[in-house]
Amino acid sequence: MSNSISSTSSVANAARRGSPRSRRLLIGFGWLFFTVFLLLPLLIVVSQGLKLGFGAFFDAILEPDALSALKLTIIAVVISVPLNVVFGVSAAWCVSKYSFRGKSILVTLIDLPFSVSPVIAGLVYVLMFGAQGFIGPWLQDHDIQIVFALPGIVLATIFVTVPFVARELIPLMQEQGTQEEEAARLLGANGWQMFWHVTVPNIKWGLIYGVVLCTARAMGEFGAVSVVSGHIRGVTNTLPLHVEILYNEYNHVAAFAVATLLLILALFILLLKQWSESRINRLRASAAEE
Repeated sequence: MSNSISSTSSVANAARRGSPRSRRLLIGFGWLFFTVFLLLPLLIVVSQGLKLGFGAFFDAILEPDALSALKLTIIAVVISVPLNVVFGVSAAWCVSKYSFRGKSILVTLIDLPFSVSPVIAGLVYVLMFGAQGFIGPWLQDHDIQIVFALPGIVLATIFVTVPFVARELIPLMQEQGTQEEEAARLLGANGWQMFWHVTVPNIKWGLIYGVVLCTARAMGEFGAVSVVSGHIRGVTNTLPLHVEILYNEYNHVAAFAVATLLLILALFILLLKQWSESRINRLRASAAEE
């Protein structure tokens, strides 16, 4: 009887795993897809950037316009990511820990940037803050520049990256529940003490993961920033916009050289993402064992 049960289970496991040939075909197709659509473009970018040697490569990277674009990209990321962290943690706390009227509306607003084109978002900012916009004349009277300046770039970057931190933390905080916060409240902890000593240690790896995704999206943002920047070379161009201008000028080597900067930043962000994701999976596995 036991032999028949074991043989039946082994047959079921073999059927579930499939044949070795089909597994090899699927794995080979996965590696082929990875090579053609991910690895090959990266190799092309690097090879084209180094086509004329390291001298031309570093000349393109150290050009004043390229350094200005890199500086503006970093400034936009440094401003937008912390603001998104504050909003994301606050929104995740409200959605996962409390029940209130309008909760579904808040969740819908968090998901709004996923359904709206970045170009449309940039156009909305132009229609609001531009010279002919809704409050454009008032801004001009008070000498406040938003569109075609750093504030507009930051606003556009915040809009397209706002869901990442919140969307990473909401399911994590809902899974953890409210028992630990309620226990801390019974022990006399106030709101800030509960947040710093109970909530933050539980969500720190998920928060890091959300910050990594938000940073990667902010660095590579093109559509909304392209609309609100005005393409003023050396002033309002971020790295993706600078790459576009160089490519449109048929300066392909310089364009690919500057794109290599984005590639290096993307690989660094990818390593951080992989590290934080592995820590999250490890914590979940240990929690499941307990």
